[in-house]
This record gives sequence, C-alpha cells and structure tokens, in this order.
Amino acid sequence: MDEKPLQLLGESRPRFRCTDASMVVDCEYVRNGTCSIFMFVEPLTGWMRPEVLEHRTKVDWAHQMKKLIDEDYPDAERIILVMDNLNTHNIASFYDAFPPAEARRLASKLEIHYTPEHGSWLDIAEVALSVLSHECLGNRRFETIDILDRELEVWKIRHNANRKKVDWQFTTAKDRTKLKHLYPDLNSVLE
Repeated sequence: MDEKPLQLLGESRPRFRCTDASMVVDCEYVRNGTCSIFMFVEPLTGWMRPEVLEHRTKVDWAHQMKKLIDEDYPDAERIILVMDNLNTHNIASFYDAFPPAEARRLASKLEIHYTPEHGSWLDIAEVALSVLSHECLGNRRFETIDILDRELEVWKIRHNANRKKVDWQFTTAKDRTKLKHLYPDLNSVLE
C-alpha cells in the first residue's frame, strides 16, 4: 500500500485544435486543490486497486484499511501489509476512526511490515503508482476528483483484466551486495 499526492488542475482558457489537428493547450492553469491516490497491490496475482480521496489523514487510512479487510479480502484470516512508515500508517489510526471493538477487530487482521526508511525501492505499491502515472495520469490535467476517479476506474478495470504478476528479483544476498550502505551485515557489526 502506498499513496501519491496529486494536484487538481483546470484550464484557464479553452483548448483548441489547429488546422493540422494538433491541440493547443495554454500553460496557465487554475489550481483546484489537491487529492491523494491510495494504491493497493497484490504482487502474487497482479491485482491493483487505486482509489482517490480528498485527503490522506489517519482516518482516511483507517477507512481504506477497513475496505481492504472487509471488502477486498473478507475471508482472509490475516493480511500481510507492506507499506512505508508514514505517521498516519499505524494501528492507532483505527482508534481515531472507529469504536474500540471495531478498531481491535481490524488491527487483529493485519500483519504490518514497514519498508526500510531509505529503501523505498522495496515498496511495490510505489512502483505500481509509477505505472499508473505512466499509463493513466501522464501529463494530463484533472480538474476534479470525480473526473480523476472515473479515469482511475477505467485504468483499474483494464489493468486487472490483464494482470501482470510482480516478478521480484532481489534476495537478501543481492541486497547486501548491491546496497551495503542500507543493509550492513549484522554479523560483522556484532564482532
């Protein structure tokens, strides 16, 4: 799971086509605020769920986790969740959003693993957001959350119909060789 902030931008002047069919777009734009795209990825099946929200608060995160638990994986006994260590990404957020019994129930379903502080390359959802940016968002302007939400839904349906599994190549041995500065050999540290 990861998040991506996005500016909502409108046109300050209408676009128009030239006689050669090229589109003329004014560089000036109207800023319509920001939003956040939450991305969920299941690496072994290639399933993805992007969702756009107005904010990315603790309560927003908690509601996204509830959706993951109750709607995406209702029969799962336990969900292994890998994500970055953002201040809103923690079990305490459930208690800000739900009554204690519900917060406890949701927390008991998750096994959380945080990516290393300087190892964002380990965040598969971050890679998925990059794919989403390339395939769907591009350099386009989205004026409202509703317009962006419709585009994300089309992308999600197309992507999930043609799922590509994540073929993770790194191993601990490779990590220690290529990224020594991030992952020191603990045996040499203890000696």
